[in-house]
Amino acid sequence: RLRLAIEKAKEANLPKDKVKDAINRGCGLVEGVTYDEMTYEGYGAGGVAFLINCLTDNRSRTVAEIRHAFNKHKGNLGAEGSVSYLFDHCCQFFLNESKDKEEELLELLIEKGISEVKPLQDIGIELVGEADAYTDIKETLLINGYKIEFSEVVMLAKVPIAVTAEDLANIEKLKIVLESLDDVQNVFTNADI
Repeated sequence: RLRLAIEKAKEANLPKDKVKDAINRGCGLVEGVTYDEMTYEGYGAGGVAFLINCLTDNRSRTVAEIRHAFNKHKGNLGAEGSVSYLFDHCCQFFLNESKDKEEELLELLIEKGISEVKPLQDIGIELVGEADAYTDIKETLLINGYKIEFSEVVMLAKVPIAVTAEDLANIEKLKIVLESLDDVQNVFTNADI
């Protein structure tokens, strides 16, 4: 997870000293500051499940902000475990490759932890695999000359649900509000958008 966080920081051109400071804070090396990882769960408009990963130094403030966001946008903050069962923790890759590479990629990565290789509608291929296999899969792709457009460790919905246009507007507003909160790291939903 640390390697992935450092990779993201480099992609965002974050200065090395800022990265080092963040690592020190996260490891508890800065006196008086401790951070907790929290996952909040809830339901938005139309019964869409939300999973929110946070890193906070004040649990009370964070839960109050998240609860307020849910209440304002026709949602409800749920208890632990209320929606997490609807998601799979996995890694996801997008490659700008033609659809005929699907079988080749499956053969190359099946032993590395890939569970799904599927062509995208327009152009490209999506790969989904075990979260723990992220580094192995990425290295194998790069060694074999594939260009990765996007890669991430995510929580993917097991069964995405369709939503109405009205509910979709509320869901998108709620997601934007949640993502704008300082302590929120990731927001995942099972809405089929």
